[in-house]
Amino acid sequence: MIKELVKDQAILSQRCEKATADDAELAQDLIDTLNSLDDAACLAANQIGVTKCVVVWRDDDGNNHVMYNPRLMMGLQAAKAIETCLTLEEPVKVTRYNKIKVSFEELVDGALVERKHDYVGWEAQMIQHMMDHCRGKLV
Repeated sequence: MIKELVKDQAILSQRCEKATADDAELAQDLIDTLNSLDDAACLAANQIGVTKCVVVWRDDDGNNHVMYNPRLMMGLQAAKAIETCLTLEEPVKVTRYNKIKVSFEELVDGALVERKHDYVGWEAQMIQHMMDHCRGKLV
């Protein structure tokens, strides 16, 4: 179901709770909401008002990816970047790694399964942005 974006900093600044397999409907709401937005590439659950650690992002081929409980394991090649956010008014300057290794969970046959994956460039930047949201960090 498509949800309204939340811009309330009191909600966005809360650290998200660990997600479980029971949050599959939330993941679908994130996908539906992301797909309804023009020029949007990623979304975290607290941006639709749910403080659970679930994020979704769209790759260059238009495929959606869901991560439960993502955690940065390693980052290389830190650089400054200017980012915009669906739930903040002004672009901000941040430091992001160009190459990252992320540990996360993926829903497979009704259960969360641990995964690890390396990301670079734009995908790495989006994932770091969403992990900040999960920590309650306002970019």
